[in-house]
Amino acid sequence: QVHLVESGGGLVQAGGSLRLSCAASGRVFSTYAMSWYRQAPGKERELVARLTRGGSTDYLDSVKDRFTISGNMDHIYLQMNSLKPEDTAVYYCNAFAISDYWGQGTQVTVSS
Repeated sequence: QVHLVESGGGLVQAGGSLRLSCAASGRVFSTYAMSWYRQAPGKERELVARLTRGGSTDYLDSVKDRFTISGNMDHIYLQMNSLKPEDTAVYYCNAFAISDYWGQGTQVTVSS
């Protein structure tokens, strides 16, 4: 199993920045990829950014050039710049290691 703990959410004005952090413990040696997902009220959970063990990254189109995922399979970060009100959501850390593992989520609220 992989245990995930997120931190770094909060309230920020539009145009501001936040940095999310996710610490992984447990069987991290079996993790293929670490990702950030988000879920806004009334919407489905969506993939925001992914970092593979090999170093490849993928981003949701709407966050490209604003968000940056970094780290490794033990600890990942999501640097979020130029935040918009539509970025408001609960952000979840995900580890894919044969099975999916999820953190508890951290709230990000962007005010206009």
